Amino acid sequence: MKRQFLSAVAALALMGCTQPAADAPSDVAAPADAAAVESAPPVVRAPADDALRASITMDYTDNLQALYEHFHANPELSLMEVETAARLAAELRALGYEVTEGVGGTGLVAVLPNGEGPTVMMRADMDALPLEEHTDVAYASTVTGIDRRGLESHVMHACAHDTHMTALVGTARQMMERRDDWSGTLVLIGQPAEEIGLGAGMMIEDGLFERFPLPDYNLSFHTFSGIPAGHITFAPGYAMANVDSVDISVHGRGGHGAYPHATKDPVYLSAQIIVALQSLVSRELSPLDPGVITVGAIHAGTKHNIISDGAHLQLTVRSYTDEVREHLLTGIERVAHAQAASYGLTPEEYPEVEVEMPYTPAMYNDPALTARAVSAMRARFGSSFVTEAEPVMGGEDFAQYHRTEAAIPSFMFWVGGTTQERLDDYAARGVAAPSNHSPLFAPDDPQTSITMAIEASTAVAMDLLAKPTEG
Repeated sequence: MKRQFLSAVAALALMGCTQPAADAPSDVAAPADAAAVESAPPVVRAPADDALRASITMDYTDNLQALYEHFHANPELSLMEVETAARLAAELRALGYEVTEGVGGTGLVAVLPNGEGPTVMMRADMDALPLEEHTDVAYASTVTGIDRRGLESHVMHACAHDTHMTALVGTARQMMERRDDWSGTLVLIGQPAEEIGLGAGMMIEDGLFERFPLPDYNLSFHTFSGIPAGHITFAPGYAMANVDSVDISVHGRGGHGAYPHATKDPVYLSAQIIVALQSLVSRELSPLDPGVITVGAIHAGTKHNIISDGAHLQLTVRSYTDEVREHLLTGIERVAHAQAASYGLTPEEYPEVEVEMPYTPAMYNDPALTARAVSAMRARFGSSFVTEAEPVMGGEDFAQYHRTEAAIPSFMFWVGGTTQERLDDYAARGVAAPSNHSPLFAPDDPQTSITMAIEASTAVAMDLLAKPTEG
């Protein structure tokens, strides 16, 4: 049975940390049947005294808890992750990895060559959000920072990137300690600017896949508030959406609000455009092709009785396939121009439609890699703890690492960030749990979230890098 995300939380928590990321070629195949994933045989959870789990638990107590609390208490904004990157680089270098800093701005790459075999890349994002923290954890952030535009704000790890970095270090240690049991190359990256969708593209443009070993597989995970701690979910095929930001500048002919017949009211025209845009999804897309057009902001006018001469609309547009994305984006301009024409504006007065570039492409979990990774995770935790979820329309720039000429198979999974007891309490009170990007969200059982992510990541990497059997 599929385990669905809590619907009210999913739209917020997996919202792509989503400003646009980078342009990419149309090389994603149609989603494959998920039968290969769902046919994985039921297995029992690994014993509690398992050596890998015991090692991870000890590492959390001895090292990782303090590291996580440090990252949480000292967040940095997108493209400003200087101290964060330095600490992450130092941790990986101390484990024996070859670390290169300053890749794509503040990004870093750590490489562990370990004989012949495939190359596996694992990503952790490093940036935080411009929020004032309102959790009750003892290590809550009180940090303020200056963003890339020179604006000062509070800063908080409200999207759990602190857990991602901590788990990357934990996985790095487990893989180093077990290097006699696998063969190949491990590439670990600390990525900047996921929250604004730019970091992956910046690292690629700075030669990530030319300067360092080219991966055969890309792996990542995301801690998610809407999943119970101790559980993992995944979605084969399309898992997250193309994310486009679109601006529409609507022109009109201003005048007195008492004499609308002497004007061309851009607010009225904007309203017509907003309503008509929904026909692109409801009447032009197949019901089987997801698409979203949301007008998130409209700005116009200065006073009750003045009809302005312009309005500005800000849209977010979501889709999975490149074909649907193109249809929606071209359709937005077509609808805007048609509504202006029907209102009597001249072509010179038609709205101007601008699609912000770069954008965040859809995240596609390679079905074969997904099936293999899920099998490895279920062998550790059991089928009831690793379950399929519905895809969402949020965005994630991890997708960029597939959308290159190499078309590297990629897989991202989600790890629970809120205890079941806490989720049950919220449900009983009829309120939604604090989502990712909420100033109230921090994992209430970070040890379970982090150690389960390490165990899952290590299990998948060990499977992909397993030495060939002799015979």
